[in-house]
Amino acid sequence: MADRLSALDVSFLYLEEPTTPMHVGGLVTLQPPDTGFDYDKLVALIEARIGLVPRYRQKVKNIPGHLANPVWVDDGDFDVTYHVRRSALPRPGSDAQLRDLVARLMSRRLDRHRPMWEIYLVEGLAEGRIALITKTHHAMVDGRSAVDLGQVLLDVSPIPRDTGEDLWMPLPEPGLINLVAGAIGDYIRRPSAVVDTVRSSAVDVRATAGRVVGAVVGLSAAARLVTRPAPASPLNAKIGEQRRFGVARTSLDDYKRVRKTHGGTVNDVVLATVSLALRNWLLSRGEPVTPKTTVRAMVPLSVRTEAEQGSLGNRVSSYLVDLPVGEANPKVVLAQISYSMTAHKESGQSVGADALIALSGFAPPTLHSMGARVASGFSRRLFNVVVTNVPGPQFPLYAGGAKLLEMFPVVPLAKGQAVSIGLTSYNGGVFYGLNADRDAMGDVDVLGALIEESLDALLDTV
Repeated sequence: MADRLSALDVSFLYLEEPTTPMHVGGLVTLQPPDTGFDYDKLVALIEARIGLVPRYRQKVKNIPGHLANPVWVDDGDFDVTYHVRRSALPRPGSDAQLRDLVARLMSRRLDRHRPMWEIYLVEGLAEGRIALITKTHHAMVDGRSAVDLGQVLLDVSPIPRDTGEDLWMPLPEPGLINLVAGAIGDYIRRPSAVVDTVRSSAVDVRATAGRVVGAVVGLSAAARLVTRPAPASPLNAKIGEQRRFGVARTSLDDYKRVRKTHGGTVNDVVLATVSLALRNWLLSRGEPVTPKTTVRAMVPLSVRTEAEQGSLGNRVSSYLVDLPVGEANPKVVLAQISYSMTAHKESGQSVGADALIALSGFAPPTLHSMGARVASGFSRRLFNVVVTNVPGPQFPLYAGGAKLLEMFPVVPLAKGQAVSIGLTSYNGGVFYGLNADRDAMGDVDVLGALIEESLDALLDTV
């Protein structure tokens, strides 16, 4: 039986528009080994490891008449060289040129008629480095037990591990009758999934609207949101199809020093750093900043228990935090954020994945589309910016013998969001990736520099 997309995964397909491609990405820089690292070596590495992530050889197949969610099917014409691509910068390629290349590649949507991922090998960087730029559709990596291709390409030793021989034969795509029969079978097994599929159009529209409104109300209740909307901010703007990409490089030990002195968590120090940076960014633009000025951030955090730390998949809740950008004192900013985050966790004021599924977990899939779009418009009024913090391994990793030096995440933009802030800690560093709209955020590099300066300001209080 074909594997059907979950309600949450399929919502990412419906959310996608030319201005809001729903792929997550990453930029990593590597130092090749003495034996070298080229395109052929990368292709061979992916071919040897891709069997560990079967989803990366599958594509989305829609159900006739939209009777149910689409299914994953093997791509009988799968060609790894279509997904693994080669690029180069004029030697010696600068970091600015590399960031510009990332922005251009992230602006393009993935082909839905093929497995929805791409990896670019970028050569010509200064100091003999190379880079990998990855793009993977949200629908592929946000499942409860998803594993990303990048995870299986990396090793803890310069000597690649042996993963065995991969003998793959694609299963034939299900035909029309099988797709329809599978959808009907799912309805029989889960009668609650059927929503007015045989009602008249008028009745169905009323039922659909009612379910969506109810879901939005439920989302609000789950989050216990304040009645006022997110404050007006240049962080919210009409966005286009083109992007800019900025970075910031910081040290994990610096965050730990601040935490040790003032208490709280490393993530609290991260949010304080972002708050101070956004304050100075607003001032650099000549925006009015008063002592009461805030920026509301959506902050996804892992809610895994100790017993689940070794398991795969994602258990994430998102907290809405008002960053005190009107406050100039770094110690006060950190104290306010730590208090706010503690209060959120103790009161359960979070928006979990299940609440998001409630917006898009109905059938038929036409309702997914409406729910997802309502959620998109609703989210703009709830928060100004997304800040994701993903802890990574604190030891060196290797890909085909090449040592991984830096890793920067690329978080997709929602409609009306001028910039998204992602950061990953790795091997003692904390690397920020700033994915921004090209027109609304022409000064994204300024924000990147201010993040580094704001952490220095917090360190001055230690």
